[in-house]
Amino acid sequence: MDALSDVLRTSQLSGGVYLHAEFSEPWCIGARTRVESCARFGMQPEHLICYHYVASGRLQVKCKGEEPIHVAAGDVVLFPRNDVHLMGSDLSLAPVSVADILQEPKFGTLFGIRHGGGGPVTKVICGFLGTDDIASNPVIAALPPVLKLSVEEAGAAEWIRSTFQFAADEVSAGHPGSATVLSKLSEVLFVEAIRRYTESMSEEEMGWLAGLRDPYVARALALLHGDIAKDWMVEDLAAEVGLSRSAFADRFSRLIGKSPKQYLMGWRMQRASQMLTDSSLSISQIAGAVGYESDAAFSRAFKKALGAAPATWRQSKAS
Repeated sequence: MDALSDVLRTSQLSGGVYLHAEFSEPWCIGARTRVESCARFGMQPEHLICYHYVASGRLQVKCKGEEPIHVAAGDVVLFPRNDVHLMGSDLSLAPVSVADILQEPKFGTLFGIRHGGGGPVTKVICGFLGTDDIASNPVIAALPPVLKLSVEEAGAAEWIRSTFQFAADEVSAGHPGSATVLSKLSEVLFVEAIRRYTESMSEEEMGWLAGLRDPYVARALALLHGDIAKDWMVEDLAAEVGLSRSAFADRFSRLIGKSPKQYLMGWRMQRASQMLTDSSLSISQIAGAVGYESDAAFSRAFKKALGAAPATWRQSKAS
């Protein structure tokens, strides 16, 4: 299994589309997706990744400390850590809080917003992806505050553009079932945005996503994620990827920020915490699945990494 797929699978992202907005120029709002917006989907995730799809018109978005980004019809803008951001036709205007203009959904439809000064109209569909644990998620930690995905670009994302535009038109017309179509696209859009961002990174950048772009480190990550129970040695990984031990160890540590052993230990604990929360496997079974021959050794490692014994962790997540 490739490392990106494994991380996203373990994160258990689940999405929804909750808001259809129409803005007329001039306008400016301050926005951040609320966890309460997910309640109608039966979810209360601890962390949200929010996104806005511009069905028509244009706007600008800006996170604190970042430069404004121009977004046009057919673009998606994502906020991996759900940072507070400004959105509008003119960001120099005093922003209006979304809470002050939000219209509650009626008869199962989306939340709505109609706001602005009466000029040219921009239509936006807003959605989210939710997950309960990002503390050790290397993907979200490696991303910038805001990502722009231009689905109008040709290539692999063409089907995303056409499907999303169709679904957005359906939502605008109020047709039943259209929000479900958009929900299924949420994770696909996020993965596509990650791929595009990774491809655009400079050679000087470091981090987990930079490791995915490096053929040697990416192969090592795939091996580690493909068999986390194996007692991987640095020399074994180096031989598998075709480098000397020292060259591989230096390359991996420089890009990922930790040694292969440290990375594997951290990922084992991430997988174990997910299995404790979402499966009925015994602690002994989970210990074996992540590479520990004894429950005692697993419990010590888990408590050191996460601050609680496995049984205590499981109980706290069930309450």
